[in-house]
Amino acid sequence: MARLRANLGVWLAGLLAGLATVSAVPAATMVEVAASACGGLAGASDAVRIDSATLLAPSQLAVSERAPTPASRIAPANPALCKVLGHIEPTDPEAPPIGFEVNLPVEWNGRSVQYGGGGFNGTLITALGLPPAYPFDKPSPLARGFVTYGTDSGHEAKTGEPPQAFALNDEAFENFAYRSYKKVRDAAVALMVRAYGKRPEKMYFMGSSEGGREALTMAQRYPNDFDGIFARAPVINWVGLQHAGLRSGLVTMDEGWIRPAQVKLVADAVRQICDKADGSEDSLVENPVSCKATFKAGSLRCASGQSGDQCLTDAQIKAVDTLHATYKFAFPLANGLDDYPGWGVSGEDTPSFGPTGGWIAWWLGTAAPAQPPTPNNGIAWVYGAGGIQYVFARDPKLDVTTYRPEEHKQRLLEVSQLMDSTDPDLGRFRARGGKLIMLEHMSDYAQSPYAGIRYFENVERKLGKAETAEFARLYTAPGVDHVGSGAPANVDMLGVLVDWVEKDHAPGDLEVVEQKVEAPAFAILRALPLCRWPTWPHYKSGLVTDASNFSCAP
Repeated sequence: MARLRANLGVWLAGLLAGLATVSAVPAATMVEVAASACGGLAGASDAVRIDSATLLAPSQLAVSERAPTPASRIAPANPALCKVLGHIEPTDPEAPPIGFEVNLPVEWNGRSVQYGGGGFNGTLITALGLPPAYPFDKPSPLARGFVTYGTDSGHEAKTGEPPQAFALNDEAFENFAYRSYKKVRDAAVALMVRAYGKRPEKMYFMGSSEGGREALTMAQRYPNDFDGIFARAPVINWVGLQHAGLRSGLVTMDEGWIRPAQVKLVADAVRQICDKADGSEDSLVENPVSCKATFKAGSLRCASGQSGDQCLTDAQIKAVDTLHATYKFAFPLANGLDDYPGWGVSGEDTPSFGPTGGWIAWWLGTAAPAQPPTPNNGIAWVYGAGGIQYVFARDPKLDVTTYRPEEHKQRLLEVSQLMDSTDPDLGRFRARGGKLIMLEHMSDYAQSPYAGIRYFENVERKLGKAETAEFARLYTAPGVDHVGSGAPANVDMLGVLVDWVEKDHAPGDLEVVEQKVEAPAFAILRALPLCRWPTWPHYKSGLVTDASNFSCAP
């Protein structure tokens, strides 16, 4: 019995396979022993504490009415598993612990996948749901036999407290920057050894937004830890993003704020100019890079004496131009970067969070920026203003309109070294056989997709294009917003990574689908090619909802 408890997975896998050694054991007894074996994982080892370990029965597919993202509405069908909750003790007694969850499936395929977080984290990533960009109708990673795990990154968000408040503690902020993901990865490996009697054969990391930054951080800081990494919409130049977000809010504080009806005005103008550029009229801008060079907000300027929702004032045009423009620092940050790329065009009126998305969700909100930020403000303002106060100035009462980066240069440099996953030297990751896939959403207003594009091109400059192609891919999805709304966005990147890592099947152009969030069919509404940068979908003929009617070309 002790051996069974120490080797949960091996015994349970044999149990389900009907091994003769356990075939005579009654079903009820099997469950009891399995639960006991799972519970036997609880305990402490140095700073790592296993708080609970519970055997969960298989779960059924469920779809919720509301959630922050399309994918998070879906609770996939998962198999029987041992759910392990634990924490890692801090060194600083004033710092919070690092919370984590590891899910050990009864039938293990020898692989694991770590899920990244989002925003400023502070919420435990359970890793029970779907990973980034995952098709709604595919078996979950757990159902495919992967161990999955995630962390809260070393702090818990508290009701009524700004999400950046934890950053006043140095250890908590360093855990958020990079330490927690490494520590939890190592704790998860130790748990797999205890449960299954061996280390995982292959390890994967998948993250979006902040989790995408974490994914790139792991490739850069810990190149030997993961075999395959997927970074979707990574908030890659983090210091630049927070400052650009603040700037974009400041320019809309007064007359520059743009009303929802005017957001649609801009989006319609962009579509009018750029929709047909790929050869089809499908309400989608397939080449937003060319469109950004073509569209001018000044074309919507109000005539003398004109006002209302059918034109933009000079202050509003300045706000749009500011959003699109590069943010420049007076000094270089980590890896020599001294700016943040401006945002692009298209998807300004994308519905992502409930009835509103695009500019309204991320940039403008439903009310002009306030101090302190309110729930009606855009997320970029909530994040940027709070980031300036708690992370850079470290003054929660700071009037952010008076903030000057030059007065906090040393702190910006410190944070950039911790947070900016901009090191293009992935030579060690490539040398050990690691594979990296990046995906940028071209209608993303939470972070600029051009930051990720620039990073990938910097990797190519550092290592060479041919050498980079051996281990890395960048894909760009037109019309898709930060969380995967607005256009076809779903693709099984976990399967693509496994094929590349384990079968040496290097991916070419892929296909993304837009699915109805309605179980169990999750019907495909539209499909498009997912083109490798720097190519875009070009329409040939036939239905615009069929990916085969497009081809990828420069």
